[in-house]
Formats: sequence, C-alpha cells, structure tokens
Amino acid sequence: MTMRIRRADERGRTDLGWLESRHTFSFGDYHDDAHMGFGALRVINDDRVKPGAGFGTHGHRDMEILSYVLEGALEHKDSSGGGGVIRPGEIQFMRAGTGVTHSEFNHSKSEPVHFLQIWIVPETRGLPPAYGQRAVDLSVASDSFVLLASGDGRNGSFQVAQDVDVWVASLETGGWRTLPLRPGRKAWVHMARGAAFLNDRLLHEGDGAAVSGESALHVGGWHFAELLVFDLS
Repeated sequence: MTMRIRRADERGRTDLGWLESRHTFSFGDYHDDAHMGFGALRVINDDRVKPGAGFGTHGHRDMEILSYVLEGALEHKDSSGGGGVIRPGEIQFMRAGTGVTHSEFNHSKSEPVHFLQIWIVPETRGLPPAYGQRAVDLSVASDSFVLLASGDGRNGSFQVAQDVDVWVASLETGGWRTLPLRPGRKAWVHMARGAAFLNDRLLHEGDGAAVSGESALHVGGWHFAELLVFDLS
C-alpha cells in the first residue's frame, strides 16, 4: 500500500474577510504544480463564509460540482433553474456542462456557514447543465458508508459523468469501519471533521490522504469524525 498524507496546514489558503478558504488542490490564485488534483478529483475547497456574504454570480463549464454543508446553511441559485438552501445532512449537485452561471450565499444573517466545494472533471464535455439536492441519511452514515455520488447513480446517489464513487461516513470514538476498493482503484480520503485513523495513520480535520495499492480502507474514530472518500479509477 502507498499512502501520501496532505496535512491541513499544508493546503493553500484564501482569506478575503468574508471568506476563509483552504484549498487541498490548486485553485484560483493558489497554484502548486505538485497538487493539481488526484485523478479526476480536481478541487476540494474547505470554505467558511460569514453571515450574509457569499459568492456572486459567476460561470463554470464542463465540471461536476458537489457542495456538502457541515455547519450552517448555503443558498444556491443558478441559470439552469436550480436553487435551494442546503443544510447539514444534505448534498447539492450541479453539472456545469455547456455552461452555467450561479451564486452561493450564506443563507443566515447571523451564523457562519462551513461547507466543502468539490469539483470532479467529467469524462464527457458539453453535457447539458443539471442541478439536484438530496438528503443524506446520517443515521446510516453513523453505521456504514453512504454513497453520495457515483458514475452509475446506484443506491439513490447522484449520477456524475465520471468513474468515481463518493462516500461519506461518521464515526464515534473507537468505532471502526471498512470500505472495500476494487482492484486497480485508488482513493482520496478527506477528513471533514474530527479525527480518525486511516489504516494505521491518524488524520485530523482538514487532512487528506492519497491511497493506492490497497484492497480496502480501514477507518477508526479517534474522536467523533466525519470523512469523505473518493474511490477513483
């Protein structure tokens, strides 16, 4: 097995007053040739937005975009007709495809919002834009891995235009979980909250790990932990 850990404090950062963002991979003004993505996984931005603030209308093309809220509420509007407020326990999917403009704002005037913005490069360019929002069964995530997105849309997950499975799990202190990986696959693990062991390595909030040559991931809660796994070809 090969595991390469990217610690939270090694990430790029953007501080704009209203926005505090940490970039696992190169994004915007932060560029690092050694961290341009992991396979089709191009962006994991760990964003904190102050009350009432947000990202004004801007455009994207040919990208599969997931937003996962950890705290607070995120308000989304886009040119494809998609829109809604995303809260913890929900995930949003937007296919930029041939082109879409959208905005993301903190829905609250008093509380910050903390969310992950995830970009996945599609296998096919020029797809029609699409939008969706779904609840995540957090009770299941506390017992097993829950599939958020996949290339085939199985188990009620969002179907993305890429050979990737995106999983979420939450663990209590001392709880262990195993996620099998198909032969020849690789995985990126992002510790969204708390701390947990990945096989024999301890990951803290904001840490990421690239794993290859492994048949399964074994994760155990050191404290309460919430983590995302990207299973990639």
